[in-house]
Amino acid sequence: MVLWPARRRFSPIGIDIGSRSVKLVQLTADYSRLVEAARWDFPTSFDMASDEERSEQMAEALGRVRQGHRFRGRDAVVCLNKSHLFLQNLRLPRRSDDELDATVQEETGRRLPFPADEAEIRFLDAGEVRQSDSPVRELIVTACHRPVLHGLLDLVKGCGFHPIAVDIEPAAIVRSYSLQFRRDEDRDRRVMFVHVGYSNSVVIIAHGDHILFVKYIDSAGKQMDDAVASRLRMAAGEASALRRHNGDRRRELQDPEVSRGITHAVRPIVERLANEISLCSRYHSVTFRGQPICRMVLGGGEASNGLSESLQGRLNIPCLLSEPLRPYSVDNQIHPLWQWDVAVGLAAREMGRSNE
Repeated sequence: MVLWPARRRFSPIGIDIGSRSVKLVQLTADYSRLVEAARWDFPTSFDMASDEERSEQMAEALGRVRQGHRFRGRDAVVCLNKSHLFLQNLRLPRRSDDELDATVQEETGRRLPFPADEAEIRFLDAGEVRQSDSPVRELIVTACHRPVLHGLLDLVKGCGFHPIAVDIEPAAIVRSYSLQFRRDEDRDRRVMFVHVGYSNSVVIIAHGDHILFVKYIDSAGKQMDDAVASRLRMAAGEASALRRHNGDRRRELQDPEVSRGITHAVRPIVERLANEISLCSRYHSVTFRGQPICRMVLGGGEASNGLSESLQGRLNIPCLLSEPLRPYSVDNQIHPLWQWDVAVGLAAREMGRSNE
């Protein structure tokens, strides 16, 4: 009797633990259909909670978000974001792979805010650039404090998942976007991805799926909520609810006076975000000479049509809202689409093993 190996029918579950919510996404193994997507929001007190309380609330969210949904299996891909990562750019002379890895470990260890022997250090090779007329390698280094990583994995395991991979947020975002734009001409273009979350935003520039640049910036949803609360003289929680409720409604149904107040309040934050994005674009044009950035793709829980229009007008770069679920057959309407970019990118990470 011949025993044929079981064929994997489902992707791992992509687990995106953000500042305001937990999102889970699972796809079919052939990446053609969405199996399930689910979100659970943290309580408004999450920002002010202690580390222990936050861990308890994250565990509760991970437990609750699976209830009543059709997730299959326990295998999961876990995400490291700005709260877990130390990010550093390095420029090093040409070296062999072994020499390069050793130098990265040594150079990064000197800069870490935690002991180097407790660090997991990885790097992305952005490519060769010129510095003072000499060729050097531009590297994007990420490091995670091992106790933080183990704590995250223990949390996920304690909620019944089986972590089979750990990914970084920028890689998941680029993977999600590259699956939306599959044409050869898209893969040969340079694109800026702007993921606007609640506590921070991340700007990524990539050529196809090859990452050239990553930078985290502080202009994000929390700063917008604080600005609305200050201008309209209300509590931060009320300001957050007002801004989201108004933004979720179709433009013709929005209260014009409320919309004007919110727009005026967040304008300095949007301008600061646009200025930071402009600086990132300028760094790219100086460092990676050649192709210009052809488009900006906006995603994350704080993305919106209004923000897309504002950034496009200020930066003069075509701006599209992300549609990370566009490549997949979806049974139920999911809105807004752009908030699922990280979770989809995690679920779409190719894993050569069974998820049954």
